Amino acid sequence: MDVVRKYWHTFSQKQGLTQALPDAWMFGDGSEKMGNELGQLVVQGLKTGTCSAKCIHELEEENIPAVGGYEIVLDGQNNPLAIIQYTKIEIVPMNEVSQEFAVSEGEGDLSYEYWYQEHEKFFRWELGQYSLPFTPTIELVCQSFKVVDLYSNK
Repeated sequence: MDVVRKYWHTFSQKQGLTQALPDAWMFGDGSEKMGNELGQLVVQGLKTGTCSAKCIHELEEENIPAVGGYEIVLDGQNNPLAIIQYTKIEIVPMNEVSQEFAVSEGEGDLSYEYWYQEHEKFFRWELGQYSLPFTPTIELVCQSFKVVDLYSNK
């Protein structure tokens, strides 16, 4: 975590920010493989959106991200990849997520069908951890972001 803290400190000083260390996390199910794959989509500029189940935020007493907020994206080994800044946050039922947002997630063949199928699998798994059922109307926190810095260990 020292590398993450140092990365944020350097970035925030350059930007004149006084904000404390933001959340640092990896995409996906916590696996190294998924963290690496999805993190690379961010680095490549293909992934500018992500979503999470609103009910999980509530269960874990985790704040919903705010527009303008920063977070640090980690790879599958918990090393920093990038700092992102949220540009749009919407709460939308899963079955009403737009094609545009699905494409912004940068995954698979970029089709809405791929997005829906893979996210249904993920949310069935994630909700199952809490013995909650999946429904197509589950509220998602759809988060659009931009990369404001790419990590370099040089």
